[in-house]
Amino acid sequence: MTESQHTEWKESWRDEWLRSVCGFANAEGGVLVIGRNDNGEVVGVADAERLLAELPNRIRDLLGVIAEVNLRAEHGLQYLEIVTPPYPNPISYRGHYYQRSGSTLQELKGAALDRFLLRRYGRTWDGTALPGLSLADLSPAALEGFRVLAARSGRLEAEALTESDAGLVDKLKLTEGSYLKRAAALLFHADPVRFASGAFVKLGYFRTESDLVYHDEITGDLFEQVRKTQDLLFTKYLKAAITYDDLVRIERFPVPREAMREALLNALVHRDYAVPAPVLIRVYDDRLVMVNPAVLPEGWTQDSLLAPHNSHPFNPDVANVFFRAGEIEAWGRGVQRIFDACRHEGTPGPSLRFEANALWIEFPFSAAYLAAIRGTATGGGTPHEADPVTPHVTPHVTPHVIALVRALGVDGELARPELLKRLNLKDRKHLRERYLAPALEGGWVEMTAPGSPRSREQRYRLTKPGRETLRQMGEEGDAER
Repeated sequence: MTESQHTEWKESWRDEWLRSVCGFANAEGGVLVIGRNDNGEVVGVADAERLLAELPNRIRDLLGVIAEVNLRAEHGLQYLEIVTPPYPNPISYRGHYYQRSGSTLQELKGAALDRFLLRRYGRTWDGTALPGLSLADLSPAALEGFRVLAARSGRLEAEALTESDAGLVDKLKLTEGSYLKRAAALLFHADPVRFASGAFVKLGYFRTESDLVYHDEITGDLFEQVRKTQDLLFTKYLKAAITYDDLVRIERFPVPREAMREALLNALVHRDYAVPAPVLIRVYDDRLVMVNPAVLPEGWTQDSLLAPHNSHPFNPDVANVFFRAGEIEAWGRGVQRIFDACRHEGTPGPSLRFEANALWIEFPFSAAYLAAIRGTATGGGTPHEADPVTPHVTPHVTPHVIALVRALGVDGELARPELLKRLNLKDRKHLRERYLAPALEGGWVEMTAPGSPRSREQRYRLTKPGRETLRQMGEEGDAER
């Protein structure tokens, strides 16, 4: 005999064991046995008959649960079985919520508690009302962009597309009474991070697990995040292996565009936005890893994702809008489409695993691609070095950054006092926040002593992307060192 998700043993009664009854009620039900030790042996309960009379009322009064309390006997020793059915409504004990998971009792807190309460009331995070968000807060450009996509997909009646913004949002079921839903903020607000702190994508290029070379943060409405992330991945982070078949130039990326797009859509549409962590994409020389804060549907394992399955969106309101826009399918085929795209392009399929409340998808780069990048491939045309990484051309390229790049391009390495003089500035904070911080974050500038950022000997110089940016501005001579 062993304890399980539906069975727990205690040698004697304490009121704190009401937490276990609460946990069974919030899970699949179960039996709490009073009078068995940890080995499952009956040790008896001295006051079993008194508890038999008192416990049903105590459980009812403190938990609101009607449990069946039975008196049993074994080898002349009496013990109690408290049989608790699963409850459709959330049950708490002294203001705390517990749930049985496996053979352990877990207190629900934070995002896990939010999910539990919403699920018990038949609600989802993206479908709850968001006081403080009005139609005027939504981006007209984002709404118009959706109209264009929906008109092309044909999945929304034409009359809805000619409605006012208010009418369109209502047709998309993004309202609840006089309030907009959280989904509206994710889909059509210019800065959804104001409402969900993890509603952005973080990209990073790594030499090793701890050696970050450069990174970007992608914000904006979800449609814009998909577009910007896809563009950045294939212009800055992923190199194309170039071969020539006679005079025909052939570009091959390590991850097919369609597979990357499906993985990105799945991550942004189905992630758990109650978790404050962003979607993370880590690119290495030999693989790409995407980490998505996620919760699998009840009863699912990671194997369920790989098997044929019905669509079970974690954010149904968000998924509905992406479906109407023609961006996703509604048949639960997203994962299969990723593997199909890899198979069609002849690249390795990804591996999936679910751990630490996140879904990890890893795309390994093929040996042929790595060989072509290194210029050692044989056959199939003449291998060439990969195209250089496109310089950082995003909204982060401000006039301040351009001015800093030009200043550094003249003398190669400059300390902060020299930069202040070169840029005709007096305020160190202004230099740090407007010039250095975005340039360092964007990967155009690096420190000469990154391990000691506050060192008096610290100097700053252009990186390879920074020199390329300078060259594109027509100042090649300034970039040479």
